Amino acid sequence: MKKALLIIDVQNGMFLEGDVVYKGESLLQHVKYLIKQARSTDAPIFYIQHNEPNGELQHGTKAWEIHSDIMPENQDIIIQKHNPDSFLDTSLDQELKKRGIEHLVISGIQTEVCIDTTCRRAFSLGYKVTLASDTHSTWDSEDITAQQIIDHHNGVLRWFADVLPSKEITFDSL
Repeated sequence: MKKALLIIDVQNGMFLEGDVVYKGESLLQHVKYLIKQARSTDAPIFYIQHNEPNGELQHGTKAWEIHSDIMPENQDIIIQKHNPDSFLDTSLDQELKKRGIEHLVISGIQTEVCIDTTCRRAFSLGYKVTLASDTHSTWDSEDITAQQIIDHHNGVLRWFADVLPSKEITFDSL
């Protein structure tokens, strides 16, 4: 089963001083590990980049750019999105099908929004999904901490994905 790595919304705007995503440095290290693993087997890497009409992630701004620690290479695919669902009104599904991808490893930001939505949608579209449990993050809400949100989603999303730490994920065929 051919795999691809999806890196969702790991953009500079998520790492602004004073409002860095929870455990941001750790997230970047784990995502870099997955990138290295994917590259070692020539698995495709898809960067999903969120666009806002204005605000922090406005197209073309410094905050909108993919974080410099995980910059795409020439063979990588960048998909632009405007919704929490990485498939909605994008070419993601077509690009995956064109490459014969059946299994997605999902990482990125924001746990309870884009990660949750994309995991569920990928499952509904028939993809096998693996959520890298230590490569998605968010911010504290008024009611619960970022860690509680992450833990909750790692539990709930088991209905739609295999949830594993990045060190247990390989890109060899299953």
